[in-house]
Amino acid sequence: MREILGRRRKYLFRRTGKSALIGAALHCATEWQWPVVPGVRLRSGERVPGTRSGRGDRAAPRCSCPDAGCVVPGAHPFEPGLLAATTDARMVRWWWTNRPDAPVILATGGRAPCAVSLPATAGARALAALDHFGVRLGPVIATPTRVALLVSPYDLAELGELLYSRDEVPSSLRFHGDGGYLVLPPSQTGAGPVRWERAPAATSEAPWLPDVTTVVDALVTASTHTPDGSRLAY
Repeated sequence: MREILGRRRKYLFRRTGKSALIGAALHCATEWQWPVVPGVRLRSGERVPGTRSGRGDRAAPRCSCPDAGCVVPGAHPFEPGLLAATTDARMVRWWWTNRPDAPVILATGGRAPCAVSLPATAGARALAALDHFGVRLGPVIATPTRVALLVSPYDLAELGELLYSRDEVPSSLRFHGDGGYLVLPPSQTGAGPVRWERAPAATSEAPWLPDVTTVVDALVTASTHTPDGSRLAY
């Protein structure tokens, strides 16, 4: 029976569609004890003047939050806010039953993973460098525009000391620590689908995570030496 349940969790975690969102949210919250909260909804883009066929093109999806110029549509919490993030299965199930297409938002820090993210081109270069030197990595998340490496929890004092010794830290690097958040697969955001670049094993044991000190040098170097690697991109 345990083996059957394990296969079922693995299936829920890897398949796509709305049912996968509640499966992923429940798996992260109950199996890994990662606090999650539903992200804000996306609104379909409106038709814009376009093609010779007269059919027009559809604009990019817009965020349903009050900010008309939201630069991260569908990629942030709104109602409920981030402080509501929980590992309670009943709450998670209720949220995604009522909002089956809601992105899965991880509240980073505390006992949950932290992360460092950077533009996609720089991220690919950093992963190649880390692989070349045999650095063990944890789960890695990718969108069409960014890559995020999950790392073990760190606090602001530790991060500040780590970055102080570096001559330059590109502004495109984002540090998702205590009080921060990250969108988890298989969510859909305005920037496109969120997927695992390096997938964790779909088991009841929380994924192993590297220390931020083992990866930050490669991320800084890749962002500094990659075209547009220092550009703030969502």
